[in-house]
Amino acid sequence: MDYNTLNVLSLAYLGDAIYEIYVRKYLIEIGISKVELLQKEAIKYVSAKEQAKFLKQLIEKNFFDEEEQSIINRARNHKGNRHPKNTDIVTYKHSTGLEAVIGYLYLNSKIERINEIMDYILKGD
Repeated sequence: MDYNTLNVLSLAYLGDAIYEIYVRKYLIEIGISKVELLQKEAIKYVSAKEQAKFLKQLIEKNFFDEEEQSIINRARNHKGNRHPKNTDIVTYKHSTGLEAVIGYLYLNSKIERINEIMDYILKGD
């Protein structure tokens, strides 16, 4: 299957799940064990606002290659207007871009690249 032509919202759907796993694993690894605290800390990474912020930082650092940037752009430019009540459409589309590129990388078995992105997000590397 050619993942370059897959619907970007499908990529984002998968990417959201992968992203969430990385965040949850990281929080447990740093020693957070209470579920209430895990949930509270996870929001610092998984909210659309935070994902959009991380994406903008990575773009400013020219972190993404041309192929990855193409996926991000397709996701940000997707014509849908639906978004959660607690965020604006621009922020939501940026967060969708981050999720889409992670989904794309996962489907292409580029786990090391996902690790690089998530290390930056989680550890500031």
